[in-house]
Amino acid sequence: MTNKTDEKSIATAIYTVNRHAKTAIDNKPLYELKKLALHKMLTENKAKKIGLHFVRNPRFSQQQSSVLIQCADYYFHVIPVKEDFKNLPHLGHLDETYRNPIRKMNLRMAKQVLSEYIGPQSTTETKKTSNPIPLYPNKFKNTFKKSSKSYLDR
Repeated sequence: MTNKTDEKSIATAIYTVNRHAKTAIDNKPLYELKKLALHKMLTENKAKKIGLHFVRNPRFSQQQSSVLIQCADYYFHVIPVKEDFKNLPHLGHLDETYRNPIRKMNLRMAKQVLSEYIGPQSTTETKKTSNPIPLYPNKFKNTFKKSSKSYLDR
């Protein structure tokens, strides 16, 4: 596989992960995978930072910016660091007419491609801090009380 094909498949995998992260319930692991892959591509000079864009729907009605990164023939946005404001030009508002090329890749395949690219030392497992919500919270409520009382009574 050539270097350009490799870059294009990694960029397609990032695009797929990003597309799924926008609608996922638990999107933090997907965005973390995107961030790590883009960071590694930037350090290897396979991607480059273009400039800053205003965020379309900023939090708390305060103006925010994001970094525009070109990776193969895709463009992605990430959260800027302090040096980005000093070193990158501000491009103003996002061009709403531009769309990334649409290429199909299975999410499982995209995760695998990015995990192999990043390497095992960089992938981090995010632990859930809260318990999952039970589907039927009252179904076993009385059963547990009865069984625990009878167990204690013995």
